[in-house]
Amino acid sequence: MKEPIIVPVDQLIQEPYASVLCFPNPSEAELQSRIQELRSHGVTALEFSGTASLFGVAVPVLGKGFVGIVVIAHVNGERVAVKIRRADADRADLLHEARMLSKANSVNVAPKLLASSKNFLLMQLIDGSLLPNWLKTNQDPAAVKQVLGEVLEQCFRLDQIGLDHGELSKAPKHLLVDKTEKPFIVDFETASIERKVANVTAVCQYLFAGNSTASKILAEIFGERNRLELIDALKVYKKNRTREHFEGLLEVCLS
Repeated sequence: MKEPIIVPVDQLIQEPYASVLCFPNPSEAELQSRIQELRSHGVTALEFSGTASLFGVAVPVLGKGFVGIVVIAHVNGERVAVKIRRADADRADLLHEARMLSKANSVNVAPKLLASSKNFLLMQLIDGSLLPNWLKTNQDPAAVKQVLGEVLEQCFRLDQIGLDHGELSKAPKHLLVDKTEKPFIVDFETASIERKVANVTAVCQYLFAGNSTASKILAEIFGERNRLELIDALKVYKKNRTREHFEGLLEVCLS
């Protein structure tokens, strides 16, 4: 991984950082507006590091999606994650995601929301790995069971408050495990309180009934799950999302 590049806010007018702040096409007015918006959050610098990149390999970032770019911000001497809304994003602001993240935080799920505005979402910085990468180097059954149990517990809490993440069938991109082996569900940009919730069922299917890298590793660690038992337990849980039925599903998945 490349050395981190730390750029003070007043130097973000320079390329290639201006094009990151207003990705993919900066304008002078938008650039100045966004720099002021960052300052309003107390951001003194942005730090460019990570395994993803923009413009070839010129600018390393934590993540890049259709809606935003994630980098590190320095605020009051602390390092936090900041999601920058892309100038070509299909939404006018990041405020819906902020509301969904705040609701998830209410049941101790997801990185903590620190601040939000039209173009920026400041969150707790998670120092860790995506779940599939973590599983490749952490295959102790007890540790894996603990992490997966906590993932499913967090999904259950989201189900209980009626918040559907919406993309947990693509869990490789949305589950992080930090250095203390605490898992985090991330990226609530398409989350909803209007849809029928499917957090537990989506993650169970991804982990234990699919053909993903994670499911293959888990089959090696725990053995293949009984598919019929899993399907039955999922049906029972979907019909009535009680703690009792959730515990029964856990038993099928992790015993």
